[in-house]
Amino acid sequence: MGKIFNYCLLIFLGILFFIPLIWVFITSISPSGEIIGESNPFWTNNPTLQNFRDAWEAAPFLKYYINTLIIVFGVLAVQLLTITLAAYAFARVNFKGKEILFILFLLQLMIQPEILLFPNYQIMAQLGLVDTKLAVMMPYWASAFGMFLMRQTFKQVPYELDEASKMDGSRWWQTLWHVYIPAAKPTYVAFALVSVSTHWSNFMWPLIITDSVDNRPLTVGLALFAQAFETGAQWGVITAGTVTVILPLLIAFFIFQKQFVSSFMHSGIK
Repeated sequence: MGKIFNYCLLIFLGILFFIPLIWVFITSISPSGEIIGESNPFWTNNPTLQNFRDAWEAAPFLKYYINTLIIVFGVLAVQLLTITLAAYAFARVNFKGKEILFILFLLQLMIQPEILLFPNYQIMAQLGLVDTKLAVMMPYWASAFGMFLMRQTFKQVPYELDEASKMDGSRWWQTLWHVYIPAAKPTYVAFALVSVSTHWSNFMWPLIITDSVDNRPLTVGLALFAQAFETGAQWGVITAGTVTVILPLLIAFFIFQKQFVSSFMHSGIK
């Protein structure tokens, strides 16, 4: 009975959280007359893709997509490098003050990102990087969460493998490449999924630091697009733009959901 209750509760919560998503998809393919009228909000008699055509023509979504891909994977590429080197240092290198420095790194997890908006903007302004993709990416090149996650994984690698690699004449970076990185593949997958989804949906910092279409990501572009259509109440076009933004993440989640869950289990997150 307990299992049946748990399954029923999970199904109910799943349906409850899925309802807004269903409404968005149905509205995006519904004609304007059906949306404004008294028709069923979860069904359409005349599905159409005209809303997607109108949304695509009304805003430069292709440019937003390109900007977002550059930002997301630019951040991820540098993060993978920084968290790997920092995690190896904290896991296997002995140096004075290591524990204190590690605690200082973890303190970043307790700081809300909104607190750093103004200092980060000042730094970017002094560097002359305001309204650039580089300014959007730079504050996220170091990740305390990723460093901690990778450190815990590296510490689980038997130290005998490290010693055997050094006895074979390997340098530290060769040991890192041939021993630690292959052993941490599930953790890399888990962190990559979290990083991509986080920076794909990041809104506040790109909104503040960008001013032009050439550097705006999808989230900022969608907000400005929705604001422009707000007075006309063209919900079909707005929801079509929303689907255009969230669809890649949804597809990626449904494709990689098993890898997503198993990666977190292997990386020690309960």
